[in-house]
Amino acid sequence: MAYRKIRENSEECSILRKRSKPVAVIDDKIRELLDDMAETMYKESGVGLAAPQIGIIKRLVVIDVGTGILP
Repeated sequence: MAYRKIRENSEECSILRKRSKPVAVIDDKIRELLDDMAETMYKESGVGLAAPQIGIIKRLVVIDVGTGILP
């Protein structure tokens, strides 16, 4: 797994305005990307991360909803 750079400045964020492409097949390359996205999300203390936020124009997202139990 690898940490991916999250797009933050206005020039890099222009990618967020593009239409993402659907993912037809979940193969090893996509699984690796999802693993990288999860690692990045946790390193940044996030609860979700979409592929365009790391510069990948694909319809992919990772989300950690936790246990679903309120304190």
